[in-house]
Amino acid sequence: MKRMPARPDNVHQATLLRLLRDGGRSRAELGDDVALSRSKLNLELDRLIETGLVEPAGLAASRGGRRSGMVRLSPQIRFACIDIGATSVDVAVTNGELEILGHMSEPSEVREGPAVVLGRAMDLLGKLREQGLYTQLHGAGIGVPGPVSFREGVPFAPPIMPGWDRYPVKEAVSQELGCPAMVDNDVNLMALGELHAGLARQVDDFLLIKIGTGVGCGIVIDGKIYRGVSGSAGDIGHMRVDDQGPVCTCGNTGCLEAYFSGAALAREAVRIAPRSPYLAERIALGMRPTAQDVAVAATMGDPAALQLIRDGGRHVGQVLAGLVSFFNPGLVIIAGGVARLGHVLLAEIRSVVYRRSLPLATGNLPIVLSELGDTAGVIGGARLISDHVFSAA
Repeated sequence: MKRMPARPDNVHQATLLRLLRDGGRSRAELGDDVALSRSKLNLELDRLIETGLVEPAGLAASRGGRRSGMVRLSPQIRFACIDIGATSVDVAVTNGELEILGHMSEPSEVREGPAVVLGRAMDLLGKLREQGLYTQLHGAGIGVPGPVSFREGVPFAPPIMPGWDRYPVKEAVSQELGCPAMVDNDVNLMALGELHAGLARQVDDFLLIKIGTGVGCGIVIDGKIYRGVSGSAGDIGHMRVDDQGPVCTCGNTGCLEAYFSGAALAREAVRIAPRSPYLAERIALGMRPTAQDVAVAATMGDPAALQLIRDGGRHVGQVLAGLVSFFNPGLVIIAGGVARLGHVLLAEIRSVVYRRSLPLATGNLPIVLSELGDTAGVIGGARLISDHVFSAA
């Protein structure tokens, strides 16, 4: 097994590393943000420089006296990010400041099992290594599309992931890459990505709603992911919308996910095809309509497709209105593949939430589409593992 890279020795060093994750700073600036004497601050920074995690970076501009020395994270720090979706796998390599240095993805069915899917992820990371993006990794953050026992780093009874139940993802990736690894639900990773580099950078309490093959919610409280006691917080896709609704992948009926998700849209596209020339043409050509086909039909002004999107937005809005009244977030971000349906979907969600939630909760509540797109998950993976690596050993 490869040698594990260095980690901080104490909480002060961990705090300094997390501050430097946002960019190089002067020793004086760091002193303004930490409760340390100047001598203690310099001692801890010098120790971090000795470990190779931090390096000097010249002199800062004068603040009226002697110029302070600049420090930054070592440009050699590398984090791997693996974002496993229901139908794809994305990998990326970042530096210590979580800037993406290389990003690759390919179609991959999570139902093929952990050996196949993780093997594809390792192959993609191998290609990034061949490009010279890293020689050694400081950590790897992994997201999977199902419930995760966060402490153990294993998926737990995931409905759409046969063969993954209690599979030791964290241990397997850590051993393969020779570095620490952390595993979380893919929606939590997206929320971390938004917290670090997206629309939530200045927001401490927000919700991220992912609408893709499934539906989930990332909950951020005081700048930290809230996972609940066992790690299943935010599983809103299986909140019941209608007792008489369609059967869901979890075995229950009427779940939000059964009404509005990638799979639900594909199913409903077949149903409305007789009223949609574009969808009917796709079927006539022997193709099974997808959520993307519904989006294309909607952009062509197809009334049946537009109504399908509005119906889905209404169901999401109904669930979200309850969450907003209960949680009172400062921001709601809509993300995921189905969110690419765009402003028709967003307008319906907003309409329902603003109408059904109390004015005090929605008076200053932005509900917006994510701007990070496919990078939210991999940035979140880097944030997840950097939080772990930049913590006291």
